This record gives sequence, structure tokens and C-alpha cells, in this order.
Amino acid sequence: MTIGEERDDRTVQAWAALGGAPELAGRVSYRGAGDLGEGPLPVGELARSSVGVCGLAAAELAAVRAGGRAQDVAPLVVDEGAVATAFVSERHLRVAGRTPVTFAPLSGFWRTGDGWVRTHANYAHHEAALVRALRLPSATPEAVRAALAGRTAVEVQELVYGEGGLAVAVAGDDGEPQPLMEPVRESGARGRTLGDAPVGRPATGVRVLDLTRVIAGPVATRTLGLLGADVLRIDSPRLPEADDAYADTGFGKRSALLDLARAADRAVFEGLLAGADVVVSGYRPGALERYGFGARELLERWPGLVVAELCAWGWRARGPWAGRRGFDSLVQAGYGIAARCAGPDGVPGVLPAQALDHGTGYLVAAGVLRALAEGGGRGLRFSLAGTGSWLVRGPAGAAPADGGPAGAEYAAGPWLRETASGYGMVRHAASPFGEWAAGPSRWGTDPAVWLPR
Repeated sequence: MTIGEERDDRTVQAWAALGGAPELAGRVSYRGAGDLGEGPLPVGELARSSVGVCGLAAAELAAVRAGGRAQDVAPLVVDEGAVATAFVSERHLRVAGRTPVTFAPLSGFWRTGDGWVRTHANYAHHEAALVRALRLPSATPEAVRAALAGRTAVEVQELVYGEGGLAVAVAGDDGEPQPLMEPVRESGARGRTLGDAPVGRPATGVRVLDLTRVIAGPVATRTLGLLGADVLRIDSPRLPEADDAYADTGFGKRSALLDLARAADRAVFEGLLAGADVVVSGYRPGALERYGFGARELLERWPGLVVAELCAWGWRARGPWAGRRGFDSLVQAGYGIAARCAGPDGVPGVLPAQALDHGTGYLVAAGVLRALAEGGGRGLRFSLAGTGSWLVRGPAGAAPADGGPAGAEYAAGPWLRETASGYGMVRHAASPFGEWAAGPSRWGTDPAVWLPR
């Protein structure tokens, strides 16, 4: 299949942002058709190109580990049907026959006195903060509507953030530009030498400490796990994860609990860091620094590491935004995307997939793979806002927004699987890069140790 100019341009742009050799970008092609809906923004192009550069980075690492050069990468073909299915994996998920609830009743768009605000209250502590901030008599949609009618959107945003909750005023203009990836430092040291790797599993033997939650970071680490890495996710026992979220993104990894406020758990964590090759962190800026485990501290103590950080609003965001929590839906609202997707009635809309989350996840995995191919010892930064900036400001062209030849049909069925897991049988989306060996364990139930190399 011939690649359209738009598709090729976006892949070239993403690969350049990751620091890849320009001549390799043309070795990615796309086949088949996907369906991420029609809308004002090229979500399908973002999806396939972020997966495409991840596959290209995996092929580059495979070539290097085989003793060749990065330029020895063989042509790569990405199936757009697999990409489209993976980008809405949470919608295809069934846990023991049950359809998970994606958004809680108090999460969504709400009209204010001067516009709209988007709330996120899927976690109990965020819902409680929303109730406190607005002094709601009850945690019901009716109470939220009544509380917001006389307030401005920005007033609501600041009240809720002030209580530790999540609410963002819907912006009418695009957010400030952010880089797709920002290489922030090199330690000058090289990581552990990696030998040969099995075909299709170029990250075999690589140990990845996964300090991420929800979608973007876990998508990155489940992809690294599929490609052969030993991925160990660490969470605080004081910050529980939703079972359904982990059932979707817990493939390719193990999950353990450590409380960094406890000396014994901190010692275990430091032991894990000493044996790690990669750290992927998805906590808001400053969260790990207070324990002495920010990227700068990690590279000073273990200079061979690859440290990939991701945040919501971008590392160059102005004012308080760089340090604030956020999710895909909130960044869409604050970045002008929700306004672009508004319906004829003026109600803000959403992208046809949580594309900032999934796209960033594949880009993070690609950045890690490229850093490993170059020897490690470096820090990388990504953000949902950076991916959003790329979506709204990327190359413009005439290619269809969702790819595939005219008249091509898409169905998710060929890319859905059923696998036993710690939560029972789960139906899930396959990875665009192959099959996971097993389903996820239950969150927090694995030992905090590395597997033997």
C-alpha cells in the first residue's frame, strides 16, 4: 500500500522528535483500515504514526543488539485495524463478562455561568475533593449542576484544584506549544551492555521500573513488556488503582506495593533501582522529588539508567499548570480540543479515543527503546499536552483522517482476544506488536523483586 503524504509526514515528524536517523522514517508503512471516527482533528494519523515510530524504535534496538547498525532496520508494516482497536482498548475490555464503567457520574462537562468546565472524579478521593470544593449537599449530578450555575469556569477550576480535585475550564483556543519529546539530560555514562535478543522481543533482559498509573504510562510499559522487558510496577498501598484500569493495562508486567515513607520499603525500592535499566515515571512533577527519586537524583546515583518522565500539562507549561495533575479528558478540555470537537448545540466534545493517553504511551515506549539502542544514561520528558500540541499543530495534508483505501471496512474482531487473568477471563485488545504471554495478575499482589535475567 502506498503511504499518503500526510501519513508519511507525521511519521517523519514523530521520528525526528525522538531523535531518530531521518533515513529510517521511510521504512514504516501502513496497511488496512482503522476507524477512530470522523472529526476535526487527524486522530487516526496520530494513532498510526505513534505506533509506527514505536515499532521502528523496537526494530532499531533489535538491529543494534544483533551486532548491526541502526541503519540495518528492515521495513516495518503496521496494521491500522490493530492500531484503531488498541487505541480504544478500554472500550473493548470485558472482565469476567462484565463491561467496566469508564467514567463516573460526576466526571464530565458541566455548564457554568460563563461557559463550561470538565471534571474528573473517577477515583473516590477526587470525587470527595470535588464535593468538598463545591460544598455539595450530595454527590449527585443534580447537586453539581446547581452548584456551578452561578460560578465562572475558572473559579470552579481553582476551587476544585485547591481541594486536591480535578476540574478544568474548557478553553476556546489551542494551548501553548509543547515539544513532543524533550531530551533533558545525558549522564555521560552507558547502561548495562545488552547482548542478543530473541526475534520480536528486542527488550529481552531489560528491567523496567514502572511508576505510572491509569493509561499513558501503563500503555508504554505494557508495550515494553510485550517486547520482552521485565516490567515491575510499583504503587503506594495508600493510593489504590481501579481494578478495571489495571485489567486493561496490566498486561506484560507484574505489580507490587511499596510505601516510600517506610524505611524498609524505601530500602527495597532502592535495591530495585540498583538493578533497573529503565525507570518510567508518570507522577506529576515534584511528586517523586520529595522522596529524593526525581530524574536528576536517579541519574546522579545510577547514571546508566534511562529515565522517562511524563506529565499532563507539559514541562514548559506556565504558572501552576506544570505541577498539576491531569488526565487525557482534562487536557483535551484545557488545550482547546474539546471546543474544537463541540457539537452544533455548543456542548464541548471529545476525541473519538483517549488518543493523548494512548499516543503518548507509544511515544514513551519508543523513546525508551531508542535510548536503549544508544546506550542508556539519559533522561527524557513527554506530556499529554505535547501530544495534544502535535495533534493540533502537526503537518496538514489531504490524506483521510482515518487512513485505509476508500471503501475499506474495519471491524475490531480480528484484534480481540480472551485471556485468563487475576481478575478472571478478560476480553481485551491485542497489541499492534503481537501477543502477551499471559493476562495481568491482580494489582499489588506480586513480590517486589526482579526476575532472574
